Amino acid sequence: MTEAVRAVLENVARDAPELLDELVTAEWAERYGRQVRLCCQPSHPVARLNQVGADARELLQRLDARFPGGAVPVQAQVLRTILIQHFLLDGRGRFRPRTKRDGQPPSRVQIKSPYETEARFTRRGDTRWTGYLAHVTETCDDKRVNVMTDVATVVSSADSQALPGIHARLRRLRLLPGQHLVDGGYTSVAGMDPTARLHRVTLVGPLPASTSPQHRAEDGFGRENFVIDFDQREVTCPNGQVSGNWQDLPVAEPTSVTVRFDARQCGRCPEQTACTPGSFRSLYFPARRLHELQAKNRADQQDANWRKLYGLRSGAEGTIEKFAHGHRGRRCRYHGLAKTHVQHVLTALAINVERLSLQNPPTPPTGPAHPRHSSSTSTHAAYPAPCGGDKANDPGTQDSRQSRSLKIAGQPV
Repeated sequence: MTEAVRAVLENVARDAPELLDELVTAEWAERYGRQVRLCCQPSHPVARLNQVGADARELLQRLDARFPGGAVPVQAQVLRTILIQHFLLDGRGRFRPRTKRDGQPPSRVQIKSPYETEARFTRRGDTRWTGYLAHVTETCDDKRVNVMTDVATVVSSADSQALPGIHARLRRLRLLPGQHLVDGGYTSVAGMDPTARLHRVTLVGPLPASTSPQHRAEDGFGRENFVIDFDQREVTCPNGQVSGNWQDLPVAEPTSVTVRFDARQCGRCPEQTACTPGSFRSLYFPARRLHELQAKNRADQQDANWRKLYGLRSGAEGTIEKFAHGHRGRRCRYHGLAKTHVQHVLTALAINVERLSLQNPPTPPTGPAHPRHSSSTSTHAAYPAPCGGDKANDPGTQDSRQSRSLKIAGQPV
């Protein structure tokens, strides 16, 4: 917020210098005279926040009086949004910082930079940054040069939310792969099922492990120890107790099921402490179609052939290095999501040109060829995408080659 106030003062110095002379005192000049670069543990953070909030409120009141009708500078409108996100007038009329109880907006909504209002705070594991995410899809064929076929630039969101858009664009360009290798951030049974049904693409990646307390503690009975009978709508516990308290999610197409064992059943169980800390056990699991898909995927992960196939995705590390460091893809050269996406697309095109330029030129045909056939062959030689010559006429068909996706963090300059 301190830098947002300073940005407004810079605009005021250009548009209304007489107002700046009235407003800026020695204290203001000391606080906002240079760019703000706070350390990770600034001194007196609460007092500093209260002071900046009061200054921002006074500055906006002066600007509203100076520019009637809402014609305030653009940076002042950004400052107003930031001020609303961080401060409020409570029931007693006090102007104070917001807390989570007061409706403090989540990080996916909060403006983190007055100059880059679309950038958001993002966290992946131990890595944190303010900016965007670039999802890159490339081919991974052993006998052909691998090229990038799709680039998606998004703000902070779950990685799996990028897959529908990626597959829709690849389908429109007739570049859908038969198998799509992704990391665990993209995989979920809720995403694998529509990918297979709508696009006929097999999503290959490790499913997240169970998050039940028993699985985390590696002790007790997890969901895998219960026998689920979808036909009879019953669940049998490891001790032989059967529960028919079956509840589907109340939607048109149920995606999850809840089953609860009665307290009388659990109360007389000699192994209750190994099953649940409460008086009864509740079980949550996906609907039948998703449950079978989840079980199959987790079983496949133990197979040597599946591990060999998924090993092809390890080549994505070289692409990340080339994109992020070789072409400085982690630093945004422009402001705004749209321009940043153009930067990512041009970076991917540059990497494709570099890769293709290292290949030997294709041998020209010795005899005359049909123009359409020649054009198709030439296109495939230059851009080896996962689709065949005749299959290109059908947007819903793929061949057996694979693509892999990766994500790269991007920070604004």
